[in-house]
Amino acid sequence: MTRVALLHGGVSAEREVSLATGTQVATALRQAGFDVIAIDVGPDLRATIDALQAARPDVVFNALHGRFGEDGCIQGVLDWMGLPYTHSGLRASALAMDKEAAKAVFAAAGLPVARSRVVSPEELEAEDPLPLPYVVKPVNEGSSVGVEIIREGSNRRAEIARAWTYDRRIMAESYIPGRELTVAVMGDRPLEVTEIATGHAFYDYDAKYADGGSRHTLPAPVHADIRQQAMDIALRAHQALGCRGVSRADLRYDDTAGEPGRLFLLEVNTQPGMTRTSLVPEQAAHVGIPFPDLCAWMVREARYGA
Repeated sequence: MTRVALLHGGVSAEREVSLATGTQVATALRQAGFDVIAIDVGPDLRATIDALQAARPDVVFNALHGRFGEDGCIQGVLDWMGLPYTHSGLRASALAMDKEAAKAVFAAAGLPVARSRVVSPEELEAEDPLPLPYVVKPVNEGSSVGVEIIREGSNRRAEIARAWTYDRRIMAESYIPGRELTVAVMGDRPLEVTEIATGHAFYDYDAKYADGGSRHTLPAPVHADIRQQAMDIALRAHQALGCRGVSRADLRYDDTAGEPGRLFLLEVNTQPGMTRTSLVPEQAAHVGIPFPDLCAWMVREARYGA
């Protein structure tokens, strides 16, 4: 029986999301016939390494989210230990987590991205870095942590800058009106396009994870050309970053002037949520892949190195 060490928890702002993912993945893997040892990762790296060495796994399922879990840090540790692990390797993980670096890769690959500029908190406090409206976000956080929209008439820019507690690099990005779309990629296969609707100002942390925070329409009710373009963009972004296993591309679809409209790639998540109701498992189920089978495929695809 294949033994899987499942890493979840972690020390990022997304710890609770990771714990939820880990609990459901562990159940699914056991249903699929794997021997699963769950390891709650905390701030003591030595303790995590000791737990992995004691578990003697064949494969590590990385269910960590956020900093240190999806930015290349734990991937480097697992590479050093020679343990095959799920999801992307060190280089792709680090690139995708750094929004500035990822956007440079996307632009070089000819993918459609919104205008952006990286500034310091002091620069943001002093003046608008882009024409209004625009979005500000930490360069290296996930799950919409720290994201704010600065609109016409807003007087919160200086307040946001003074209260900033994240990385000193702040990405300001032109706000794209329209609809939120997402596409999961499984290996070399984009699965489907989901539209995400929420009563929040945007698809923020609570909209993503609170009960009833968002509604998913699958497949998205979009023009056929846009559906194909979205799936193509997601696959090309996955490949441009060098991702492996499963990733999820988030896009904005500006159809405010009518269809077919325009797509903009926002980011690629190399460690997407993996509860049964998360976006990737929803899309997998839509194309006939049950959750335990999806998790089992990820284990079979695991490896280490770039």
